[in-house]
Amino acid sequence: MQAFSNIRIIDLTHVIAGPFCTYQLAVMGADVIKIEPPNSPDMSRTSGAPSPADAGNDTELASDFTAQNANKRSVCIDLKTARGVDIVRRLLATADVFVENYRSGAMAKVGLDYPAVAAVKPDIIYCAITGFGQRGPNAERTAYDNVIQAYSGLMAATGDAHSAPLKVGPPVLDYGTGIQAAFAIAAALYQRSVTAKGQFIDVAMLDAAIMLMSSHVTRWQQCGELSPLSGNNSAFNAGYGCYPSSDGLLMLGANTGKQMAAMWAVLGVANEGAEDMTEAAMRARFNDDRRRIAAILLTQSAEFWEREFNRHRVPAARVRRLDEALADRQLESRSVLRQPPGARAQALPVAAFQTTDNGPALTRPPPRLAQHTDEVLREIGYGERELAQLQDEGVIKCAATVATTATAD
Repeated sequence: MQAFSNIRIIDLTHVIAGPFCTYQLAVMGADVIKIEPPNSPDMSRTSGAPSPADAGNDTELASDFTAQNANKRSVCIDLKTARGVDIVRRLLATADVFVENYRSGAMAKVGLDYPAVAAVKPDIIYCAITGFGQRGPNAERTAYDNVIQAYSGLMAATGDAHSAPLKVGPPVLDYGTGIQAAFAIAAALYQRSVTAKGQFIDVAMLDAAIMLMSSHVTRWQQCGELSPLSGNNSAFNAGYGCYPSSDGLLMLGANTGKQMAAMWAVLGVANEGAEDMTEAAMRARFNDDRRRIAAILLTQSAEFWEREFNRHRVPAARVRRLDEALADRQLESRSVLRQPPGARAQALPVAAFQTTDNGPALTRPPPRLAQHTDEVLREIGYGERELAQLQDEGVIKCAATVATTATAD
């Protein structure tokens, strides 16, 4: 039995941060029911690369969607209708957790804010994920990862004096926010097991950005000084930075005195006192040391230096592209990528940890739109005649209807 095998989550999220939060709970066994509007489903379904040709190039299972929606069941319900909201309330009565990431105030307009949901299920864990949180002058603003990177100071802290501000490539704040939210939900579930009480969780992407910059934030708080824009290098330690080799870039990470001494030994340079060198001393000789290191590293390949430095316990890595990293034997040994059931299912990122027993796992591929509407609604008491009526009225959409529409198109 996995950690959340007895937990049901109603997932009213879209794009990345919210879906990644519920995905991390789903790979640990939670029954995640993803609710999407029939006429405007999760926009990430069509974002990124389409599904592989051997899977029919399904346009609603594009890469940005499949990255964080495996293990979930898809239900289509129109929340702009009173009957649609009633269905969601009936689902919530069977649930442990409700997660939504719409603009602050949006759920209140349809009668699914925390007080309304708690009236249906008093011990519910209700998690709202937004760009700026539920309070403050910007609470009602909408936001995406790039906007919060700009607003939070993350962009301005990325790069060097010539390249900053620079947006971090992958949507790290979306994923960082999702992890914060998943952790908060896990903590709330544990607390509920002790107190039997539910609660409201307010997660803001802006707050997550600040947490991801904790050392930079603390530096400013402590001395009113912004962290230097050092880009790929340290501001004072020549042994901690990026250098060209004879065939590519090498990232060197000699950070402790012992590592510094070992680095110079690998480079064949006598450097007595390196093990006990102070930051001030390293600053004084920074430019000279960088020139010496750079000249020597140009004499061999990045692969050679990576091997030699690591053999002497000096952290170092050739700068790899993503495709090279994914093909590396180290990642293959870690099972961070796994293939869900299904002959045509592709390997997906699962979780950044492994456990000795009942850890993260993929039990079903990312769902097609409305794939489980009939199944889920039958579980809470809807009969065939009622399902047909709801579908005729446009309140719900079932998998058969979606398939028929796609064929007609």
